[in-house]
Amino acid sequence: MSDETSNNSSCYIDNKDNIYTKIIKLTQDGIPFTHSPFAQIASYLGISEDEVINIIKEMENKGIIRRFGASIGHRAIGITANAMCIWNVPDEKVEEVGAIMAGFSEVTHCYERPRYPDWPYNLFTMVHSYSKRDCEYVAEEISKATGITDYKLLFSEHEFKKTGVRL
Repeated sequence: MSDETSNNSSCYIDNKDNIYTKIIKLTQDGIPFTHSPFAQIASYLGISEDEVINIIKEMENKGIIRRFGASIGHRAIGITANAMCIWNVPDEKVEEVGAIMAGFSEVTHCYERPRYPDWPYNLFTMVHSYSKRDCEYVAEEISKATGITDYKLLFSEHEFKKTGVRL
């Protein structure tokens, strides 16, 4: 929660959309890593911590927010190798193969993309690990699990920006 909002003792909630917006704004930059992470937000809003949690669940159920979870600074814990694995998967097997690929814990993103005349790759996975060799090993294991052998690894060289959407 930002310092700007955390110093206020309470605020007035006049409707459901307003409380949704306030909770999104108060949580989008992170919440405290404590036993009661929503207590400060609840105090600011003048509601109970359970109400804050229930409203967040309600927003997830309504599709207002898709995910509420922790984001780990992977570089800070030593995960410095990142590879975009590009796969040439038969179109009729994309769903099946994509589900297998997405099941690997090292895979954080798995997307189907269109093919182009000079670009046969249609499935993209992002693999994170401790070394380039580890990423290569994960790709080899994915290849064995799926039977897809036409793939390449594109390693990240520099991270330019990493931020989420802000209100």
